Amino acid sequence: MRNKNEDKHQRILDAAVKVFARKGFYQSKVSEIAKAAGVADGTIYLYFKNKEDLLISVFEVEMQALVSKFRSAIAAEKDPPSQLRKIIAMHLSELQAYPELAAVFQVELRQSSRFMREYKKLELKQYLDLIGGIIEEGQRSGHFRQNLPVGLVKRAIFGTLDELVSTWVLAGNRYDLESLADSVTDIFLNGIRQDASLPEKN
Repeated sequence: MRNKNEDKHQRILDAAVKVFARKGFYQSKVSEIAKAAGVADGTIYLYFKNKEDLLISVFEVEMQALVSKFRSAIAAEKDPPSQLRKIIAMHLSELQAYPELAAVFQVELRQSSRFMREYKKLELKQYLDLIGGIIEEGQRSGHFRQNLPVGLVKRAIFGTLDELVSTWVLAGNRYDLESLADSVTDIFLNGIRQDASLPEKN
């Protein structure tokens, strides 16, 4: 159970997600976030240095929660291909279920020069390493090709998911994002050739 300070901190973060998604980072005011959280304006500054610090804190807390959820879910899967399928499906389903957070992740965070240029994004590294661990295990077990650089593969997977969610957000969430999971997984597991065992024709 959270204590009162932890609850207030989370209420502020939740309110920030809603306000940032609705009004945009630059147009949002700390007073609006405080009102949405049900706290006094000055309370925000007890937890966060400024609005940009609050934005980055949203990323830290929410990414940590997602990575923890993903790690638990893939632990229950039987092999690396199943784990990859699970993490792709969950990435899309979790952000579809929380479209305001998706908007903050895909659009508003990129408005922060501090986040883009200075912030180390350790939570993102943890996520990439989680994907990389699946690829490494798949290479050891013979499920995945061993001649592919793990760093390249994990960034290709994350980059694809990131772009899919960005496109969905910018399109106004008008279609079922999660329904793309099987096709994305198939592309990474099987490629786009008609028969991967046959040489390409010139």
